[in-house]
Amino acid sequence: MMNNRKLVLAYSGGLDTTYCAVYLKEQGYDVHAVTVQTGGFTDRELAEIGNRAAALGVASFEMKDVTEAYYNTCIRHLIYGNVLKNGTYPLSVSAERMIQAKAVAEYAREIGADYIAHGSTGAGNDQVRFDMTFRSTIPEATIITPIRDMQLSREDEIAYLRKHGVTINFEKAAYSINKGLWGTSVGGKETLTSNTPLPESAWPTPVTETEPRAITLHFHKGELCGINDRTDMTPVEVISTLQEMAQPYGIGRDIHVGDTIIGIKGRVGFEAAAPVIIIKAHHLLEKHALTKWQLQWKDQLAAWYGNWLHEGQMEDPVMRNIEAFMEDTQATVSGKVYITLHPYRFTLDGIESAHDLMNNKFGAYGEMNNAWTGEDVKGFARIFGNQTSIYHTVNNDINKTK
Repeated sequence: MMNNRKLVLAYSGGLDTTYCAVYLKEQGYDVHAVTVQTGGFTDRELAEIGNRAAALGVASFEMKDVTEAYYNTCIRHLIYGNVLKNGTYPLSVSAERMIQAKAVAEYAREIGADYIAHGSTGAGNDQVRFDMTFRSTIPEATIITPIRDMQLSREDEIAYLRKHGVTINFEKAAYSINKGLWGTSVGGKETLTSNTPLPESAWPTPVTETEPRAITLHFHKGELCGINDRTDMTPVEVISTLQEMAQPYGIGRDIHVGDTIIGIKGRVGFEAAAPVIIIKAHHLLEKHALTKWQLQWKDQLAAWYGNWLHEGQMEDPVMRNIEAFMEDTQATVSGKVYITLHPYRFTLDGIESAHDLMNNKFGAYGEMNNAWTGEDVKGFARIFGNQTSIYHTVNNDINKTK
């Protein structure tokens, strides 16, 4: 037993973190619960989480709203890089976990806690993300993970809480839903298989919109600054507004299959209308505004960046290096992207930008260019293909002598 050892608990109000709060308090820790808002909780939900924590008798409850920081330190780089893991997943959950973990760790340092805890099990990615972020942000603190360390089942946790007079209803929902600014994940019995789709009832947002809707997204140096006639919005406001517009169309629904940090395959459903539309719109604008080699190097670095972020390595200094490169490429990525929303899909209709390199003053594609003559191209083609021509000539001569 210990005498009031100060401990900060990453607290969501769910079964695992409720168990942690009660168990750690019983073990003599002075438990300070903290919930981190990354754009997924309503005010009502946050109030309910706080009331639940107070009912458990924790020493204090704190809510940290890091939604703007989440955008500034993470989401904007995912947009700059057009990051879709395995060509599909906009990192809806994995991106926010490190932001949440860092906020918890910074709070632990702020109040002088010697211990820090989370409720992750030993089965998934989050345990690694929380552990690594805690270690890099507050290495002096001892990390405690009761659910993982004691290999507790859901039934074990419920029985313990009932024994301690906790009567919160922890009936397991058919689907686990995790909502954030950058999308919502959906897990259920179907995602534990390799061949079963999620039913319509599993998706958090029902499809209610059926008529096409034209929208315009505004970008300034790669960042969202408006939608339709409004051009004075913050990026977070644009994301939230677009999500409300587009998710009722059923856009951005998919199932991601990927490799977990601990080396097994995982499958998760997600609905992320705004992230998918924004990434595709931004990419289209870049195709017009950036050069061939800017695009190619961005693609390579962004794919690596997204995977390293997914694996919990947000604090690796190389990430700052890649972010600096991606941000530098955005100097000319300004303009409008025209989009039409349809049930279950969207179309990118075109762009308008002062930096559009598809400029007719240099010539029209498929016709004579204004910057050179046909004779110029003849000489260019001869020089550009010279080494390949030499290779085939030399090796054809060798083959003839065999």
